[in-house]
Amino acid sequence: MVRVGIGHLPSQIRTLCARTHLFLSHSGREGKMTAVLTPRRRSAVLASICLAVVPATACTIADPADAADTSAASADAASRSVACGPGGGLTWAPDVLTIATDDPAHAPWVIDNDPANGLGYEGAVARAVSERLGYAPDQVRFSRVAFDDALAPGPKNFDFDINQFTIAADRRDSVDFSAPYYPVAQSVVALSTNPAARSRSLADLTELRLGAQRNSTSLAAIEGTIRPGRTPTAFDSTDTAKAALLAGEVDAIVVDLPTGFHITEEQIPGSVIVGQFPRPNDLTEFYGVVLEKDSPLTGCVSAALDGLYDDGTLDALIARWLTDSAGARVLQ
Repeated sequence: MVRVGIGHLPSQIRTLCARTHLFLSHSGREGKMTAVLTPRRRSAVLASICLAVVPATACTIADPADAADTSAASADAASRSVACGPGGGLTWAPDVLTIATDDPAHAPWVIDNDPANGLGYEGAVARAVSERLGYAPDQVRFSRVAFDDALAPGPKNFDFDINQFTIAADRRDSVDFSAPYYPVAQSVVALSTNPAARSRSLADLTELRLGAQRNSTSLAAIEGTIRPGRTPTAFDSTDTAKAALLAGEVDAIVVDLPTGFHITEEQIPGSVIVGQFPRPNDLTEFYGVVLEKDSPLTGCVSAALDGLYDDGTLDALIARWLTDSAGARVLQ
């Protein structure tokens, strides 16, 4: 085993491990873990997150970096700030930052399907990151890229894509991920008239007809946490999953918790959140933006997110745009 102190890890990984430690130590609004962990359990979760980021390296969380590490990191950040903005030559189009998202992009992540308005949690994060990198709104372009296409290997026609992508080890062979900008739980949504709405535990869900978006952590959560007796249905999008729920083709769908609240409060009358998955678990997920593999902007975007995390901006945006999860039952 290679023992790696956190100060000797690349900056993105140091940030992920340190931020995971903080997220797992908080309780309260959605965006912060609802359970305070024992030191042993927290260490286990930290290790699993680190290994997801650096699958070839076994890492242990040590004390913060020494003065030499801190100085090197500061120098690296200073040089990066010069190259990351307009004129740095790192973007897909000269002096323009191209940001991708899905079409349609739904609330609470993007408001009115318009990522350029800076509204919704991901719309606001995209705006804040672009400003940190030195790009004014008129220097930012938005493009639409399907979820699976963004994760596919090969060249990208965008600088980064923000679309609820889970940071996962098996995706890192094809794309880069930034430092995380949100930790999220999964939730189960059903129509109130369906027997699924009366489920009170994960075991109650095992014989139901379940569905989720294809290649998503929601689908993986069904398979890995619920472990149903029948194969879950994989849909091309959350929209098609919602349509199937309304049509009675499935008993319940699994989506991230903020999306679950939006579905039940704004989109499907008579739908309810059956409950949320326990956190942390083997599928606790952290969202990061996707970039082309080995993109020169990966460090830039991660540094921008680091700053937004450190100054409280991400917490403020979570408080504004993402629903409080206190009322969602935890399914054990």
